[in-house]
Amino acid sequence: MRLLKPRMTLPDKQHYLNQEKGFAGEQQLDIWLEDLTNDCLIVNDLLLKHKQQLFQIDTLLIFSNKIYLFNVKYYEGDYYTEYDKWYVMSGKEVNDPLLQLKRSDYLLRQLLQSLKMNFLPIEPLLIFINPAFMLYNASPNLPAVFSSQLQRYMNKLNREPAKINRKHEHLAERLVSLHEEKSHHTELPDYDFDRLEKGVVCVRCGVMMVRGGKTFACDHCGHVENVKPAIIRSAEEYNALFPDSKVTTPVIYEWCAMQCDKKTIARALDERFKLVRNGRYAYYTE
Repeated sequence: MRLLKPRMTLPDKQHYLNQEKGFAGEQQLDIWLEDLTNDCLIVNDLLLKHKQQLFQIDTLLIFSNKIYLFNVKYYEGDYYTEYDKWYVMSGKEVNDPLLQLKRSDYLLRQLLQSLKMNFLPIEPLLIFINPAFMLYNASPNLPAVFSSQLQRYMNKLNREPAKINRKHEHLAERLVSLHEEKSHHTELPDYDFDRLEKGVVCVRCGVMMVRGGKTFACDHCGHVENVKPAIIRSAEEYNALFPDSKVTTPVIYEWCAMQCDKKTIARALDERFKLVRNGRYAYYTE
């Protein structure tokens, strides 16, 4: 979606922003977990299925006597709860993140029971990792850790009993083996080559750059990039968006909206890809 955003109008911009926030939250959680010195198993980003019901888990921490189920949220701004409903300060009701957490907890327990691997209790928690988030009227019993509590909670985790054995490892391996591969393309809007805007996208701000001599320059943020690495990066973006299409000099020439000799494209592609000749035709591959 990041690659598509500069080249088309996304039909659901809010969905894209939510995806970006979710990804930022997962990155911040990974950084926080680097301070975990205790002996435990960390399993990230699972998509599991139980009785035809899919459920997603951001992070599992498997300790010797407990499993922590973390659902990370990168909420920003002021929220409040009232009668078990969640609202932003304008009064608009929003999705209750507890519902998703409870669902994941329930389905994970049912799955482990069906596998006869339910030898550890599960503690589900919402991790609100963004320091710019505030929740008013929160119940003291809310299963959540807020940004200001993260250091204290990490200290708690590092005091947990830590004697991981083969039984715990087998549990983690079994869950990973059950991970459902979900194509990211199922979440993408419809797009095709002809309808996408052509050009070289600025790696910093996502605006189309302007060719000037041996460089591309961004009029928006001032970033400057040499022609060859810009072409290579653009070819990699094309390859990601069209994995079933062949990378060729004419295609990348059009993709980059180049106004120069096609030899410039070919020389750049030769540095990054392997040239495959097929009779009169040639294309590049990884």
